[in-house]
Amino acid sequence: MSITRPPVTADPPPGLRSSALRRLGRFTARRSGTVLLASAVLTLVALLAAAGTLDRLVLSRFVSPGSESLQAAQILQEEFGTGTQGVLLLVTATEGTVDSPDVREASLAVERAFAAEDGVAETASYWSRGESPSMRGEDGTQALIIARLSGDVTEARTRLAELSPEYTLERDAIRVAVGGGDEVFRQAAEQARADFLTAEMIVLPMVLLLLWAIYRRLPAAVLTVAMGLFSVVATLALLRGVAAATEVSTFAANLALVMGLGLGVDYCLFIINRFREELGEGRTVPEAVEHAVATAGRTVAFSGLTVAVSLLCMLLFPFPFLRSFGYAGAGVVLTSVFAALVIMPAALARLGARVRVRSLDGRGSGARWWHSTAVRMMRRPLLYGLPALGVLLVLAAPVLNLSFGLPDDRILPPGTSSREVQDSIRANFPQEEMDAIQIVAQDLPGTADNAEAIAGYAAELSRVEGIAQVDALTGVYVEGERVREPGDAAQRFAAEDATWFSAVPATAALEGVGSVDELLAQVRAVEAPGTVLIGGYPAELNDFRTDLVDAVPLVFGLILAVTFVILFLMTGSLLLPLKAIVLNVLSMAVMFGALVWVFQEGNLAGLVGVTAIGTLEPTFPLLMFCIAFGLSMDYEVFMLARIKEEYDRTGDNTSAVAAGLERSGPLITAAAVILAASFATYAFSGVMYLVMLGLGMALVILVDATLIRAVLVPVLMRLAGRANWWAPRPLRRVHERFGIRE
Repeated sequence: MSITRPPVTADPPPGLRSSALRRLGRFTARRSGTVLLASAVLTLVALLAAAGTLDRLVLSRFVSPGSESLQAAQILQEEFGTGTQGVLLLVTATEGTVDSPDVREASLAVERAFAAEDGVAETASYWSRGESPSMRGEDGTQALIIARLSGDVTEARTRLAELSPEYTLERDAIRVAVGGGDEVFRQAAEQARADFLTAEMIVLPMVLLLLWAIYRRLPAAVLTVAMGLFSVVATLALLRGVAAATEVSTFAANLALVMGLGLGVDYCLFIINRFREELGEGRTVPEAVEHAVATAGRTVAFSGLTVAVSLLCMLLFPFPFLRSFGYAGAGVVLTSVFAALVIMPAALARLGARVRVRSLDGRGSGARWWHSTAVRMMRRPLLYGLPALGVLLVLAAPVLNLSFGLPDDRILPPGTSSREVQDSIRANFPQEEMDAIQIVAQDLPGTADNAEAIAGYAAELSRVEGIAQVDALTGVYVEGERVREPGDAAQRFAAEDATWFSAVPATAALEGVGSVDELLAQVRAVEAPGTVLIGGYPAELNDFRTDLVDAVPLVFGLILAVTFVILFLMTGSLLLPLKAIVLNVLSMAVMFGALVWVFQEGNLAGLVGVTAIGTLEPTFPLLMFCIAFGLSMDYEVFMLARIKEEYDRTGDNTSAVAAGLERSGPLITAAAVILAASFATYAFSGVMYLVMLGLGMALVILVDATLIRAVLVPVLMRLAGRANWWAPRPLRRVHERFGIRE
């Protein structure tokens, strides 16, 4: 099947002369020097702004705004001057037990010193709480000092970075190690920042090498990498501006690096290749720039819009942490499209034939392979399509076991200090004092008049299966009985118009799928003396996860709807957008299947250096869905644009599919390899979230660029025939009026 193209004319048809993209291409070609000078100034300003971005980004807690647990936390802070403790010091007796006089004296000295540090709001310990059983290890050699730091999460964890090494110490009688939720996530953020710098050192030379292998021209490779770097720097500069107005997570910088470089390179690949095509057909350099921006630029603009839609939908989640990725994603798309449509064309106009590259279109061996593959798939669509579909369904099958859970210290690799502390607590402490459920009784004053009601409710709470101990104003309760009279520490539960209860869960009650949900449900089921609010770390995480999952249908539905509209405006077809969405959802199922199989069920977990705990924390998988869906649609747009271009020219569906794949397939392959390799650099991270991001995204990109684009796209388009391009009359009129054309 051969491809013939219409003869080149010096001037475009009248309908094309007025195209905004054509005018942009003409302007950048004619004013290339001015554009490049302005771009250099813009890059310098962005570089200066980006230099301070990482210091402006913040750490985040898994807290849901407006949730019951957050209301409880606010009351505890305002009425009782307390809250969830995020830091612990694990004290180990070097000789004897934690009840030995010298161990007691040394431990209390450490607690007093820690309490006196700036930024420490409150402390408590096994010894200062009257030898509370929940704070003593089973073997008697370990006990806890717990603390809450003042300030927001960034201030607290910044201060903790100073305190942690100082209080990781060994004295004559004791050895002290630092742990707790704040320390775990501080170390995770610190590791993520280190991985960002490591990824920079790996990604840049790797991408440059891959581009040289693709182009076989160093100037073209350097120019393309420069556009990717511009996107990264400009996005970081934009994030600094956003961070001045709202909270932006430190993890957004990781996304800006990998996606900025990846998309910047991808989009420039299409522009530079189309420029090469136009030169090969006899156009002058200015004409080639104009035509490249008018044709490939339209595809880049559509692609950027689809990716931006997917990532901007992250703003619908009511969590600053996830919104950060929406800001970063929008910045990446904006700067990548700008680099591809403005800076790159101006550079091509200056460099001209010096950036000629080897064929990435219908003349190379790769293109011939895509053409012959498409023809073979369409000749026997069911023979090839059904096995390919079967492979994808097998890869996606583990998604049926998907179970969302709560994060813990095992997001960090073994050997990390905070994880070692938590491993010791899991092994030696039957209760989880740091994970105490805090129940605030708003209309039950903490006075002697209410002692009977307080004692009765505390006793009932202690009967809940999975609750090891309940601390209250009237004493300590275990299995419905008061086992300790109230001491000085019990006064922390007293207020004029409220009281609260600390229900310490057994360690086993927090392990396993649904355990936290079940435990909280049982606590809520206990008849309370008035209105109560449930707070504490387990409740905070549970509220966060619940609100997150509840928002998923809205976010996913909007992504699908807007993507459909964009593709309809591009193609004028009803079936092609539906087909694209179905195939993208299939790609997403494969990615989630891999996440479940490796990170939830533990297959190959040792190989990739992670610890499976039987559930997936939902934040990063949902982020990955938004990124992967946008990128998969990215390739769909590139391919459909070329197929539609050929169909508009010939009116032959089969020929258009083969020619479109021939023209776009090699570029999609090159772009996929570069983007997958960029994400894969995070597969060696020390943070499980980033390993998930690296491996999951690399897998879905490669699967999408091979089985989906090479097999299922031509198969389905062959089976649909001319129905690919059908739309009912009312929608055709809508497309004729509002459709976006070159």
